[in-house]
This record gives sequence, C-alpha cells and structure tokens, in this order.
Amino acid sequence: MSKSDVNGADKPKRRGVKAVAVALAVVLLFGGGFWLGQATTDPANSDEYLALEATGQKAATDRDAFRGQLEELQGEVAASRSAAVEQDDALLLREAAVKKAEEELKKRESAVTTVEKKKEANTITDGTWVVGVDIEAGSYKASSNVGSSCYWAILASGTNGDDIINNDLPGGGLPSVTLTAGQDFKSSRCGSWTKQ
Repeated sequence: MSKSDVNGADKPKRRGVKAVAVALAVVLLFGGGFWLGQATTDPANSDEYLALEATGQKAATDRDAFRGQLEELQGEVAASRSAAVEQDDALLLREAAVKKAEEELKKRESAVTTVEKKKEANTITDGTWVVGVDIEAGSYKASSNVGSSCYWAILASGTNGDDIINNDLPGGGLPSVTLTAGQDFKSSRCGSWTKQ
C-alpha cells in the first residue's frame, strides 16, 4: 500500500472525528446555553418586576375606585340638575301665581279706589257745598247718629245763605236731605253725609 492510500484512508477517519467533535461541541454549546438559560433568574420573578406589577395592580384598583366615584358624582350631578330643573319649574309656577295675584290685587285696588272715589264724591262733610258743582244732586243721609248741636240747611244758590229752602236742628238720629242742582247745602257739626 502506498503512502497516499494510507494518507487517504486516514483522512476520512480524521474527518469523522472532526465531525463528531464539532457535533459534540454544538451539542455542548446548545445544551450549556439551554442549561444556562434555565439556571439564570426569570425576569418575571425579579424584585423590580414584582414591584412594578404591584404598582400596576394598585393603579388598576385606584382607577376602578375613581371610576366608581366618578359615576357616583355624575349621578349626584344629574340628580342635582334634575332637582334644579324641578325647582326652576316650581319657581316659574310660583312667579306666575304671584304675577296673577298681583294683577288681581291691582284690579281690586282699582275697584276699591273707584268705590272710595265714588264714596268720597258722594260723601259730604261740614261746610257749604254747591249742588251740581261741588256735590252731586240726590238724597243724602247722615253716616252716623248726630248730636244735639248738628245744624243743616238747604239754601238757594247765590243768595249767600239768605234764602233758606229748608233747615233743621235734628238733635239726634240719622237725618236725611234731598238736594237738587241750583241749591247750596250747609252742614255744621253733623259729621258726614252719604249719598243714598
């Protein structure tokens, strides 16, 4: 056998050993890396990771609590708005009622004022009055019982009291008189007279 045969036969053996050595190195490296990966600490088990996870859970709990408080406050705001709308409606109704009452009061005041003016126009007090000018013609009666010093007189207008048509010192009771235009009426210490 020649040297080249020997060398040639040796080469395949060396190649096989090299291949086995390379394969063994790959297996060792891969297996060692796997074992090393398993042997190192999982980051999910680190203190920093656990602290961050606890902070995240607390933040989620706080968020849920704040959402609950927000919903509660929104409910209170909605209830307050509803109550405010009801109060506004009630206030508007009250204002309308007050306005109506004020209008009715104005009507009554106007009616009372009219009656008072009419009563005033139809009431005679002490003094001398021209019928048809100062007072209306018609029948008048003493408003209350007169005393013994009461004196009244119906006079012809323009005579300065010299032309007495009728007069009296009633001395009490509720005297009455009938007056026509063109006459004067004089009342002394008789109180007031009201048109009938």
